[in-house]
Amino acid sequence: MAMASKIKVGVLRGGPSREHEISLKSGQTVLKNMPENYFPIDIFIDKEGVWHVHGIPRAPEKILRKVDVCFNALHGEYGEDGQAQHFLDLFSMPYTGSGRLASAFAMHKGHSKKILSRHGIKSPYGKILRKEETSSEKIAELFRTFPNPSVIKPVALGSSIGVSVAKNFSEFEKALEIAFAHSPFVMIEEYISGREATCGIIDSFRGEENYALLPVEIIPPSSSDFFDYDAKYGVGSNTIHPGRFSAMEKYEIQNASRLAHKILGLRHYSRSDFIVSPSRGVYFLEVNSLPDLASDSSYVESLNAVGASLGDFLNHVLVLALSGK
Repeated sequence: MAMASKIKVGVLRGGPSREHEISLKSGQTVLKNMPENYFPIDIFIDKEGVWHVHGIPRAPEKILRKVDVCFNALHGEYGEDGQAQHFLDLFSMPYTGSGRLASAFAMHKGHSKKILSRHGIKSPYGKILRKEETSSEKIAELFRTFPNPSVIKPVALGSSIGVSVAKNFSEFEKALEIAFAHSPFVMIEEYISGREATCGIIDSFRGEENYALLPVEIIPPSSSDFFDYDAKYGVGSNTIHPGRFSAMEKYEIQNASRLAHKILGLRHYSRSDFIVSPSRGVYFLEVNSLPDLASDSSYVESLNAVGASLGDFLNHVLVLALSGK
């Protein structure tokens, strides 16, 4: 197919985010697997937020004049919190993934948990703290009154950046320090022991409004208490596709993933994370509006598990974006 007749797709990757390197891998996978009827254009955004094409810094508005649609392969701040979406909306540029407001709500763990709890989605008991409210006395009181162990995390970051598990007061203080180094708002949640799971959603796929992929079981390395950043992108972790869940657990994971996607107004695709307790059941942890799409990511492996090629998936979400859905 001649280049002039192909749909020009600007693939946004990189960005001023602590998930910059992850986004580069997602974007590279998208570029390598773009279907034949599209002409991919690599749009690299550096850590200072400067846009580049062919290694040359260019004004974003000039770059966008040369493309028909954007594939948003950004992660974390700027790309997943509504900022990039707002910018693309200003230029009436169609793009893959969720819109500005839905992205912002999904990224904020406190807001998303509060909204989803109203619809019966169960999540660990939690509390949000502001940095200026955490005196030494407040921290000591919180440790005494909060269920232990606990999980401390920045409110609006992904990839488990700044997340710690605290089993004693010393670890609790250190975990707060780490989380507050990344964000002025921190969430403390009760730690629930169990198997970790993740489940992807695709809109308007295989005859379903919100198609749920098979839940993936995540096996963190023995050195980690949970699926942290190093476990996700380092070595030693393992995933099982599909996960070894009972029929009821599978149903609850898939149903909660669909509900989270729909209630938060997400579009095209998403991925929700869970903990499955042997005694307490399935607990929602968070939703990712732009899941990692690296070739070895759980989302891509989930596609493979249901017989969907990455090329078909990319075409599907690009068609949705171009059709305004």
